Amino acid sequence: SGEFSALRATLILLNCFPTTPPQSGQNIYIRRLLNTCWRMKGVCRTVCKKNEIFHIFCGLHQLCCIDASSMPVLTGK
Repeated sequence: SGEFSALRATLILLNCFPTTPPQSGQNIYIRRLLNTCWRMKGVCRTVCKKNEIFHIFCGLHQLCCIDASSMPVLTGK
């Protein structure tokens, strides 16, 4: 009973503190990788920046914004 209550208190304390801060370390790189689109040349945004061009959709609510120099050359008629 004493061991169980100590274990339960430890688990409760561990749940009170996040394992990693949301904006630190490797999380930024993972989030950036998940927010990329079109062969990792574009970035999913709600609004493209001035130097970016909308290419395709990212899901339902975001645009795949690609730098104009990274856009493919369109061929054909």
